[in-house]
Amino acid sequence: MWALLLFLLLGFVPGVHADATGRGGLGKGVVVVGGDYNYPPYEFVDHEGKPTGFNVELTRAIAEVMGFKVEITLGPWDGMRRALDRGDVDILQGMAFSQERTSEVDFSTPHALLFQSIWIRRDSRKIRSIEDVRGKEVIVMKNSIMHDFMTSYAPTSRLILTDTLADALKLLNQGRGDCALVSRLTGMYLEKELGLKRIIPVAEPIMTQAYGYAVKKGNAEVLARFNEGLAILKRSGQFQEIHNKWLGVMESQPVSWARVVRYVTLVAAPLLIILLGTVVWSRTLQKKVAQRTEELAREVAEKQEALEKLRMHQDQLVQADKMASLGVLVAGVAHEINNPNGLILLNLPRFEEVFRGSQPILDEYREQHGDFKLGRHSYDRLREELPHMLSETQDAAKRIKRIVTELKDFARRDSADLTELVDLNQCAQAALRLVENTVVKSAHDIAVNLSDVLPPVKGNSQRIEQVIVNLLLNASQSLEGSGKSVHVATRHDRFRDLVLLSVRDEGRGVEPEHLARLTDPFFTTKREEGGCGLGLSISAGIVKQHGGTLIFDSQPGFGTTVTMELPALRGPVEV
Repeated sequence: MWALLLFLLLGFVPGVHADATGRGGLGKGVVVVGGDYNYPPYEFVDHEGKPTGFNVELTRAIAEVMGFKVEITLGPWDGMRRALDRGDVDILQGMAFSQERTSEVDFSTPHALLFQSIWIRRDSRKIRSIEDVRGKEVIVMKNSIMHDFMTSYAPTSRLILTDTLADALKLLNQGRGDCALVSRLTGMYLEKELGLKRIIPVAEPIMTQAYGYAVKKGNAEVLARFNEGLAILKRSGQFQEIHNKWLGVMESQPVSWARVVRYVTLVAAPLLIILLGTVVWSRTLQKKVAQRTEELAREVAEKQEALEKLRMHQDQLVQADKMASLGVLVAGVAHEINNPNGLILLNLPRFEEVFRGSQPILDEYREQHGDFKLGRHSYDRLREELPHMLSETQDAAKRIKRIVTELKDFARRDSADLTELVDLNQCAQAALRLVENTVVKSAHDIAVNLSDVLPPVKGNSQRIEQVIVNLLLNASQSLEGSGKSVHVATRHDRFRDLVLLSVRDEGRGVEPEHLARLTDPFFTTKREEGGCGLGLSISAGIVKQHGGTLIFDSQPGFGTTVTMELPALRGPVEV
């Protein structure tokens, strides 16, 4: 506390002072970064009077990877908002997103999510949801996102404004107001730090908000550099290390469909930009390959060296196509879904343990008083069904974790080694799990018929899996209307000693004049839908590397069948 008072007396609040190198943005020396001095664990002043927290460490990491200097200034949030408006601060390192605020500031890509909660006193349970705050006395931090929210949502409520969230919780603990609106994670931190024994959060968060950097409207240069630095940290894994250190699993919340939709909305725009960039990069790379091919015709003496370069570029094209496919798949999966799923897996065993521990007491009560209600449900029914419900929920959470893991495995760059023994059935099952959600959106049914006796093939399982994923995505995208299906089957052609995999759809089909060009680079019949014409071209190249072929059969209006033929491994299989 004395360190904090000394810190405030020394003037570590806005107005901001630059060092000898100057300040005022990139290219002018130091970037001045502002934040709240009492918003743990995101940003706060420690007992030695120094800035610390998740935002502070993240800002310093971005400055390091981007090669510029920062001066971090923390103070009362209301003052920091005014400092940004005056230009004394270049960027705020933590601001909750709202549509209204976009008229004053520009936001970066979010680096966290805030789960806003209602805090009440333990002896007062009259407020259970956000609808209950209307007409009540509500404590909020001045100029915070919840201050903005309450001004429009409940104008009849009497607002008690404070300079910090700590002051808001202290007032509530002392008996002032009916409730306080404070983010759940910050409230839990302050409750423990300040020893506030009389307050608790209402069970469910009232809203979830994106949280990131903010600059004064139009300051695109500073914002772009922070966005770029944030992306680098995420790709390198350093962002996750900082996130786990300060926030960890405490920030997670149970998964709901509303939250999944919210996650997808937040990440859709960056993913679209990445996908478009990948397509442009792939086309540029394809032109370079064509130039190399022309040089081969003129320079026979350098043929072997040019072929090696062509193979290298082809590997890069394979990886680019994998990233494009992965961009389509992850559009249906919540960003950082492992965090809330981890909380589900952590809490479910506790719920099951609590139920088992209380069951003897509940059974004894039932014997004495007969069946009774728990919530709106009969105890006899809950006693039979609740263990199964908890077990099924835990199995579902584990399935989510497995699907995310397989997505990561699919995105990982594989080697060009074609010497492993490949089970085509296993590749088909893995590909089906990856694209299941995407295909089900387009078809009412996925029919799978895998042969029980299938010899292995020699090659690379990840590349074969990539081919099957592309075929399944093309099949699902060709379906129109409802009641259509995609059929997947494998079999062994003993006469030709080939292993076959077929993908048949009931879609619109392909015109006869287009069939011969389906594997040409950049040829596509789905240009208006965003197709780039690389998927089948690269898939055909992968199958050819494995000594196989892709065969297309289609009738307009009656669907398409694509058959992949691969040579079966002859002789005994070495174990």
